[in-house]
Amino acid sequence: MRRSRTAPCRSGASRDIATPLTAAPASRGAFTDQISIIARTGTCPLEHTPCPARHRNRQQRAPASPPQKKAAKKASKKVAKKTAATTPKPRKAAAKPQAGKTATTRLLSGGNPQIAKAYGDAPVQAYIAAMPGWKSAIGRQIDTLVERAVPEVYKAVKWNSPLYGIEGEGWFLSLHTFTNYVKVAFFRGTSLDPMPPGESRTPHTRYLDVREHEPIDEAQFIAWVKQARKLPGEKM
Repeated sequence: MRRSRTAPCRSGASRDIATPLTAAPASRGAFTDQISIIARTGTCPLEHTPCPARHRNRQQRAPASPPQKKAAKKASKKVAKKTAATTPKPRKAAAKPQAGKTATTRLLSGGNPQIAKAYGDAPVQAYIAAMPGWKSAIGRQIDTLVERAVPEVYKAVKWNSPLYGIEGEGWFLSLHTFTNYVKVAFFRGTSLDPMPPGESRTPHTRYLDVREHEPIDEAQFIAWVKQARKLPGEKM
């Protein structure tokens, strides 16, 4: 004869355990020990089978993420921020000048070109090219007449004015651009015959003002230049 007994599981479920009368616990305390074994191990000692409710609880528990993974994530974020901060940004390419366009020379009061101080023919030609409007043609005409009269002429630009002279002997002529005319200065003009018409506050200088619709007397101008070349030059 066998007797059926209900044994509790840790999950609160119960199961029927059939045991022979001879296998029943000898006392109430022995039965309580078997129940404690079931609670600790999830295994029923009479049949040696695991408690299904305890296995379900174990499977539902999510493994905790180790602290090493969290530390690695933080470290990777810091490295990414440092890399982004230290990586140089690409510089914008400088704008290229468009074809057919050149830098314009600044014009001062009266339209006089601003040319840096320099010696030789090149700065004088830059000045003449920058003279506004009809004045550029006048400047080119004066430059040509001076070269014709004195082939060995020495040129320079100082104080934004072209100068003509003999190298090592000084300057005898200059020109300057104003709003309504181009002014030619003969530094020894009072010694020329005849004297150029324009007076000056300096004792020896005389001026010739060339306007738009007043042509230059080329023969007279060349005669003045040849005379001026023989006189002592102005040291400037």
